[in-house]
Amino acid sequence: MTSHHSNETPTEAETRRGNRTWWDLDADDYQDEHGAFLGDVDFVWCPERLREADARLLGDVPGKKILELGAGAAAASRWLRREGARPVAMDLSGGMLRHAREAADRSGVGVPLVQADAMALPFAADSFDIVCTAFGAIPFVADSGAAMREVARVLRPGGSWVFSVTHPMRWIFWDEPGEDGLVARNSYFDRSPYVERDDDGTVTYLEQHRTLGDRVRELVAAGFVLRDLIEPEWPAGHEQEWGQWSPLRGRLFPGTAIFVCDLPKL
Repeated sequence: MTSHHSNETPTEAETRRGNRTWWDLDADDYQDEHGAFLGDVDFVWCPERLREADARLLGDVPGKKILELGAGAAAASRWLRREGARPVAMDLSGGMLRHAREAADRSGVGVPLVQADAMALPFAADSFDIVCTAFGAIPFVADSGAAMREVARVLRPGGSWVFSVTHPMRWIFWDEPGEDGLVARNSYFDRSPYVERDDDGTVTYLEQHRTLGDRVRELVAAGFVLRDLIEPEWPAGHEQEWGQWSPLRGRLFPGTAIFVCDLPKL
């Protein structure tokens, strides 16, 4: 397996195929490693353990139609359902949605599950009051600006779009939770994606980088108004590492950016 920052940006089709295969193959390991942290019925925004139950970034949700993009095992959607919302959980990966069905059986909280691509949402315009995702979809598509426009299309005027991603500042550093992860090695301004390919050159994983300014411009171009940008601080007493997220790094610089956006009313 080779991995590198690549100047040859894969096509959207290559990206979709590679990431769907990746998440299908990784679904069991991902749930084994992170399932307990995420819970069966809980909405956790980030490895810093900011919960929607505390942050209320979505506002009042009872009765609201909510689309969760890149829902994975859909713990957040089940939490929203229990809060009285009408969520739909969507993911590209059938492997992840299998875990969503199993968790629904365990918890007794079921939500509609849809296997689809964030670049072509299978919903009519003005279908949802809120669209949200915790680390889903946006970093894994080649053209996140187009994904933002799709979100705007399915949102009703006055609706909200709230999403968390790895903080763009993290691109400067290697994905290491320890001391090696404290040394600046990459240019923040290098937008070439991180790509993994197999020995045949087939894309097996892609994650893109956008600066904070890029994200704001994508949102504005799609018609959104940015209401808040949350950079969760690492909480005292939280000692659990998650990949490159760790207490060591979390005390020094942000690991997550949560964008809280609205679509203006007509």
